Amino acid sequence: MVAYVIIPGIDGSDGQHWQTLWEREWGTSAVRISPASWSAPELEDWVDSVQEAYDAASRRDSRVVLVAHSLGCWAAATWLDRHPSAAVNGAFLVAPPDPDGPAFPRQAAATFTEVSAQPLPCPALVVGSADDPYCTPDTAAGFAKRWDAQWHLTDGYGHINSASDLGSWQQGRELLDLLIEG
Repeated sequence: MVAYVIIPGIDGSDGQHWQTLWEREWGTSAVRISPASWSAPELEDWVDSVQEAYDAASRRDSRVVLVAHSLGCWAAATWLDRHPSAAVNGAFLVAPPDPDGPAFPRQAAATFTEVSAQPLPCPALVVGSADDPYCTPDTAAGFAKRWDAQWHLTDGYGHINSASDLGSWQQGRELLDLLIEG
């Protein structure tokens, strides 16, 4: 078994988002972060929330995998950078936004504008989309390289969210399984 820490982006993932659908499937094996600042994200609040979710997940199983989307990728990466000895078996980072990009929500997520990609202390996979409005494929590939992560580019999924109409996103589950199996 594996325990999953679900780390959505701004406002959390709605009911049609692949993260929420996976969380429902995983039941008690999944723990979602619950920061107080969902709509006006504060990095420290989100990192603290990742810690709380990790603590709960690690009590459920010794194998913990972070499953992050969008701004949640930066919360996950920042938490991992600060806790390199945490027993994390993998980080699945989907559609990280570019803090320097024109579409980044600078006013809403001001404390996330100074994040930087550093090598991660666990196996990781970054998934990006060729037409993500929040990050170009080259920039996302650069994040993957600096995170020392594997890189996978999908085609035509936008920000890989509810608007992408992916349902439970079978391709994503397959990629996650490959990451977990090593």
